[in-house]
Amino acid sequence: MSIRVVLVDDHPIVLQGLQHLFARQSDFDVVACCATVQDGLSAARSERPDVVVLDLRMPSGGGLSLLDAFNGEHLPVRSVVLTAAISDEEMAQALQKGATGLVLKESAPDQLIECVRRVHAGERWVDPGVMSRVLQVVPAADAPGGDRAAALTGREREVVKMIAAGLRNREIGERLSISENTVKVHLHNIYEKLGVEGRMELLLLAQELKMV
Repeated sequence: MSIRVVLVDDHPIVLQGLQHLFARQSDFDVVACCATVQDGLSAARSERPDVVVLDLRMPSGGGLSLLDAFNGEHLPVRSVVLTAAISDEEMAQALQKGATGLVLKESAPDQLIECVRRVHAGERWVDPGVMSRVLQVVPAADAPGGDRAAALTGREREVVKMIAAGLRNREIGERLSISENTVKVHLHNIYEKLGVEGRMELLLLAQELKMV
């Protein structure tokens, strides 16, 4: 089944480019393209998309107000913020208001595609270009004790450090001379031992426990 996506951006060229980007992927279905916050909210109500990709700054109120509207109406959508620039305060607000993905417009298109796929799968995904700032502005909530960190093997700790450095699974495998599938197994075990879901939660916890 295709991932149903609503796109919200007040720049026509950007909106058209995003539509073409997702149209080239066989697992996506763009159900609406919107130039205003109100149109984005209306599309979320009527189309019930899986993921909304929204611009942070728009004349009609911006992405933060759209996130507030989603929360106020309890709409079951996942949100990815796409922005040219973001302050630490805006970043913290976006994540606190429920955004589960954050991508800079300067990033490669495949990063946005990967982000939306992961967000749809229930993960959180933050652009590597701002991850270090996320670790500073968003505290880890209810972090497990150090006993869980102690349960990690030496190799698993290496993987955590490489994740913190922004490396992808393939790059980690190359550095450790192991297969990408083996890296995925290590990550699964790490998530299980630390009680986290996805890379962002792992990095927040690793920072809290001073593992990185």
